[in-house]
Amino acid sequence: MPQNLVSRRNWLQTMMVGPAALVGLNAASSIVKAAPISPKDNIKVTKLETFVLKNSWVFVKISTNAGITGWGEMLKDDAKACAAGALEVGDYLIGKDPRPVVHHWQAIHRGAFYRGGPIKSAISSGIDQALWDIAGKCYGVPVYKLLGGPTRDKVFVYGTPDPITGVRAMKVGPSGSRKLHKYLEGHKMVDEAVEKFAALREKYPDVDIGIDFHGAVQPTTASVLVKALEPYRPWFYEEIVQALNVDVMADIAKKTHIPLATGERVFLKWGFREILEKGAAMILQPDVNYAGGITELKVIAGMAEAYYAPIAPHNPNGPCSLAASLQVAGCVPNFLVQERGDREHELLAEPLPPVKDGYRPLPKGPGLGITIDEDKLMDEVGEPREYQPQYDADDDSVVDW
Repeated sequence: MPQNLVSRRNWLQTMMVGPAALVGLNAASSIVKAAPISPKDNIKVTKLETFVLKNSWVFVKISTNAGITGWGEMLKDDAKACAAGALEVGDYLIGKDPRPVVHHWQAIHRGAFYRGGPIKSAISSGIDQALWDIAGKCYGVPVYKLLGGPTRDKVFVYGTPDPITGVRAMKVGPSGSRKLHKYLEGHKMVDEAVEKFAALREKYPDVDIGIDFHGAVQPTTASVLVKALEPYRPWFYEEIVQALNVDVMADIAKKTHIPLATGERVFLKWGFREILEKGAAMILQPDVNYAGGITELKVIAGMAEAYYAPIAPHNPNGPCSLAASLQVAGCVPNFLVQERGDREHELLAEPLPPVKDGYRPLPKGPGLGITIDEDKLMDEVGEPREYQPQYDADDDSVVDW
């Protein structure tokens, strides 16, 4: 390790037993671990590791010769494939300076003959998060400051309505006595779904409620349902149909005044281009774990801004996913809301700033602004849960879920 790195770190650690100790800092603090280094200092990637958890979350950890580590998260579907693929990127990344993050994103993406898709995009996403985490820690600032932020001080979230946190936005799926998965549901099931949402609206009169079709409702039914639900003022309709046929989504968008949202199964800037150009959705929901990471979400947000469209990142995942999404919120102007932004994560050594009045403050710490509790994470490593096919209970045919 270069002598200047050692001496600087020793000086910082010495300071922690002096005046700084009076404000409660200690050697285990993330601030100590994230001691900034000079842009001229030599720092190289030394190791890349992946961890698959029993709940199917996939983490990547990148280590450096400066003692600074970065964490990221990847697609939870095809967990083992993502973990194995990320390890292969180590052949390119180990020995290189981790700080030119966009350059590495380009090299990993364009160095492959076959590009895009969920697994390759997820690999790039997790590594991108980890590299930004390292870059921020190197310079002692949150990622959003490296990317020109902050553009806001706190982030509006949706999740579970709660008078303590002040969360006042949520999302539900359309359903009656069962899920609406048949190719053309009759009026009975449509009426049941509408009545159920109407009751929810009455229960939460002051809460914004989005409806997530999850790509599981067929277009023939979706076309009827979007009109039937309109009187009850849904906040937005999400994944009204599968994103593989953007023209169908764009056609349904013309049939309703409720904004359409999509993006959790769309990858990279090229996938979102068609959605914007065809007016298929007014709200984009890229997932930082498989739409290309922080680097790509900032680009996608810029594309969306040209269409006056906000982003509302998809996030049913772990702490790196939430932290990385908050970093994006802090550096783009057109950020609408963060899914599951009220979720607390036991895998963190220290909690994120608490949600208050429906907003979570931006993390102030360097990098992603979080510290993974590695002991807790290792306790959860294991065989990932499988995603099983779903079937129609009436005829045993396969349905979307």
